[in-house]
Amino acid sequence: MSQLPATGASGAPGRTRRNKSFDATHQTMIEAAVRLISEKGVEALSITALARAVGLNRATVYYHFADREALLEAVSAWSSDQLVKGFTAARPQPERIDFIGRFVLENPDLIKLWIENFISPGDIRDHYPKWDEFVSATAMTFGDRAEGEGVDVEVHCTMMLVAAIIGPRVFRGSVRPELDDEAVIERFRKEHQRMLRRDGLLQG
Repeated sequence: MSQLPATGASGAPGRTRRNKSFDATHQTMIEAAVRLISEKGVEALSITALARAVGLNRATVYYHFADREALLEAVSAWSSDQLVKGFTAARPQPERIDFIGRFVLENPDLIKLWIENFISPGDIRDHYPKWDEFVSATAMTFGDRAEGEGVDVEVHCTMMLVAAIIGPRVFRGSVRPELDDEAVIERFRKEHQRMLRRDGLLQG
């Protein structure tokens, strides 16, 4: 008996395999774009440069990204996904603080790109999908104190998000340029935890 070709959810032969191949190539391109930006800056990123970096022709790259702007949007979304990891409870809180600080310090051009999108008009959820979850979790942690103490939870979350993403870069570049990244990360973790403890958002 001959073996039937693989089929996807639609029943089309090879659909699942092609989708996996497309997704893998797409991810490879985004990671290559991230490396280009990290090594040479945002200005160096182009469809041609990416095609050269991944060893594919430009037509293949255009199949995944309509133009340079679409590519930049994909890179920005990838950066957002990385930052989201630092605000989720999948790891201990000190590790999350360190993760964000290290990512910010090691990827300055990516952070600039992310900030440009972050401050542009539009729904914050497009750049930070976990926003509603972040606000809800913070509100629950404050509990009844939020209303009693006049805490504006949305503003509080905005300040926390901005401080976590911009703070380490400003401190490292302008306040203490002589410090290495790990020293900056440690100082930010300690102060961040102190502030959370003060607001009753961190126990111990």
